[in-house]
Order: sequence, then structure tokens, then C-alpha cells
Amino acid sequence: MTEEEQQEQLYDLLVPPGVPRKMIYDVVEKFDVEVVQRQERLAFANMEGDARDLLAFRGRKEVVEEVQDYLLARLREFVGEQ
Repeated sequence: MTEEEQQEQLYDLLVPPGVPRKMIYDVVEKFDVEVVQRQERLAFANMEGDARDLLAFRGRKEVVEEVQDYLLARLREFVGEQ
């Protein structure tokens, strides 16, 4: 097995702007992910081509998929309480 194959493939899940900090902290405590900053180009409305720094959760594919399900459920719960 080569060194490249030994390195674990990591995936990013972008955090939508407006997600409460408490939810971000909860995800980091519950799952084996780290919060990273990623620059993404936006392509809508009057922001065509603008680049923005966004947060993302980085981890193994299985874990990131669990985070996605957890975060979506928490966001639905949060919106329902408003």
C-alpha cells in the first residue's frame, strides 16, 4: 500500500450561513470532524463570481454523512420553534 493510499480521504460539508454557533459546537463535540474555512465562489443574484469564506465540517465520508443528517434534523427543529 502506497503512502497516498494510507492517507485517509476527507470530505467537507459546508455549513450554511446563519447556522447557530451552538449547533456548530454540538457537532464538533459529538462527531469526529473539524471545522475548517473554505473559500467558495457564489453564483446567484448580484453575487456572480464573488468568493466568500464559508465554514465546513471536515471528516471521513461516513461521519460527514451522519453530521449532515444530524444538522438537518437540528435545523428543522430550530426553524419549527421560531
